[in-house]
Amino acid sequence: MPATPTHHADAIPKATDLFWEKGFHATSMRNLQQVIDLRPGSIYASFGSKEGLFKASLLHYSQRSRDQLKAAIAQAGDPLNGLKQFVIGVLQCQSAAPSSMCMLVKSIAELTEDQADLLAEAKRLLNVMEGEFADAIRQAQTQGLISSEQDPVRMAQRLQVQFMGLRTYIRAHGETAQVVELVEDLFEHL
Repeated sequence: MPATPTHHADAIPKATDLFWEKGFHATSMRNLQQVIDLRPGSIYASFGSKEGLFKASLLHYSQRSRDQLKAAIAQAGDPLNGLKQFVIGVLQCQSAAPSSMCMLVKSIAELTEDQADLLAEAKRLLNVMEGEFADAIRQAQTQGLISSEQDPVRMAQRLQVQFMGLRTYIRAHGETAQVVELVEDLFEHL
């Protein structure tokens, strides 16, 4: 992918939100042009293609999520509580997000083998986030906050599945009043 000029730095966050809202297929070059305020030639020169910009957006979304998790852990003072606060924060803010679904999950559901590279990247980045969950769980085990008898990778997988389910549940029920209680239940049985 070509290097992104610094004066186009705000293009990636704007494109990320647009792709997250509409999905890859429903986002046209015209949509992108309007939202990121670049001509198609500039988009191609900076990102190589719509696919290149989408991949940059996936990377941006993933890094932003990992940064939010690290900030939640730092603010909470321990990895388990930080992980819980991260999940609560995402769930409570999902009505203000471009989509109530995780962009990576939404992309995996939408993309086909016609976009095999993008599909593989979305899957890889989802696994990276799951790895971040596992790292936080390992830290919590090291600090004696949770039992070290369970496999942190397996625990992270369960958390990822339950987190995805909670996002869908909240979307289906249209309310976030029970978020904290549901997340407390999730972490009680982690």
